[in-house]
Amino acid sequence: MEILNNLLMGFDTALSLTNLMYCLIGVFVGTAVGVLPGLGPVATIAMLLPATFGLPPISALIMLSGIYYGAQYGGSTTAILVNLPGESSSVVTAIDGYQMARNGQAGKALATAAIGSFFAGTVATILLALFAPPLAELALKFGPAEYFSLMVLGLVASVVLASGSLLNAIGMVILGLLLGLVGTDVNSGAARYTFDTPQLADGINFVIVAMGMFGIGEIVRNLEHDETRNLVMKKVSGLMLNKDDFKRIIAPVLRGTFLGSALGILPGGGAMLASFAAYSIEKKVSKNSAMFGKGAIEGVAAPESANNAGAQTSFIPMLTLGIPSNPVMALMIGAMIIQGIQPGPAVMTEQPALFWGLIASMWIGNFFLIVLNLPMIGLWVKMIMVPYHRLYPAILMFCAIGVFSLNNSDFDVWLMALFGLFGYICAKLGAEPAPMLLGFIIGPMMEEYLRRALLLSRSDPMVFVERPISAVMLGLAVAALIVVLLPSLRKKREEAFHEE
Repeated sequence: MEILNNLLMGFDTALSLTNLMYCLIGVFVGTAVGVLPGLGPVATIAMLLPATFGLPPISALIMLSGIYYGAQYGGSTTAILVNLPGESSSVVTAIDGYQMARNGQAGKALATAAIGSFFAGTVATILLALFAPPLAELALKFGPAEYFSLMVLGLVASVVLASGSLLNAIGMVILGLLLGLVGTDVNSGAARYTFDTPQLADGINFVIVAMGMFGIGEIVRNLEHDETRNLVMKKVSGLMLNKDDFKRIIAPVLRGTFLGSALGILPGGGAMLASFAAYSIEKKVSKNSAMFGKGAIEGVAAPESANNAGAQTSFIPMLTLGIPSNPVMALMIGAMIIQGIQPGPAVMTEQPALFWGLIASMWIGNFFLIVLNLPMIGLWVKMIMVPYHRLYPAILMFCAIGVFSLNNSDFDVWLMALFGLFGYICAKLGAEPAPMLLGFIIGPMMEEYLRRALLLSRSDPMVFVERPISAVMLGLAVAALIVVLLPSLRKKREEAFHEE
């Protein structure tokens, strides 16, 4: 009964005209971002963070959340019509979705993606409403030692599940932790790693890092590729599925939804890992496995359900524990900090309207996405054809204005450009920037909990293994590293990410 009262309070918050407007803006922008290859929700949310300074906290979080799960919807449109995934999680959708479009079934493929996404998003939001409160209640019993060990586990998991070289991922996490130390030490008042630069006395703003690494870096990298976008058809029709189509997609949608819901909670996994895993499983268990790669409707239903479920359940560790499971959740935590909200289990008890309002907005956002995606397919088709040489200068200008508005300092703009160059170098070296951003966000919190734990234990490091919950999480972190370093598993991991 309590959960129903909480949901009623959440819908009362989310259904206000202001929050409805920002939810609609969020899912519309998210869909557009998903449609336009080369952008992505991370870069977009990073660019829009300065714009949220003057918004109420709940409106800002509703809009940013809508951008994230809206991008999962939009990414399928380009994957199906152009064979060019707008989002990394839509790479698998392109395999069968584009073949369906070439066979004259683009409408069916788009309808399947929309139905699977809507169902998965609804189920994932229900799971979020059910499991977030007890998890937050458990987290309230955590002490500094448990929180430190939890963050270590989160960083290790992000390393294990990151694509590319394991050594690169570890190096990026360490770099992120070091960047998080730049600024004035709260306890001693000493300047750390500022190189006598006054502008770094307060540390590096994570908006600058995110915009540089994911915004500028991605733009420069994408300018290297002369991508051709051959639209299979300018007018999409046949958006209705028949009875046989529904029979074929029911099981894949269910399997993809529950697999994505589980994998979305894992740090570093989220929507991309869920979509690849769902496609692989479906290819093995489906009766029509021979059709995979040739236009199987199951090959669209499973990954699209999985990536949307994974996107929404990734909010669970962020809302309940204050731990980001992927770069977008790291940005969401940053948005909460900007709004003066301390991420963690206390959010549910201290600001219940915000917590439940955000959950309720996801149901509303999923409904908006159904309305936006299918009837407005003509608009998305036109957006696909926007030339890159017109798109990227506008993004660069928006990034520069957004960063300058943080402190009215041109130093921040140059620093963003430096991180953009570094992001491009990382892309050329095959080093994924996501682990660095996670380390940058979690690093200062890890340091704070480490100091608290050692202070309470009178500098006894055994406190981390003497407390059962802390010991279990550290054990899991060590086990995850050992397992992934085993030669056979390391080889399979590299092969899996090479296929991506």
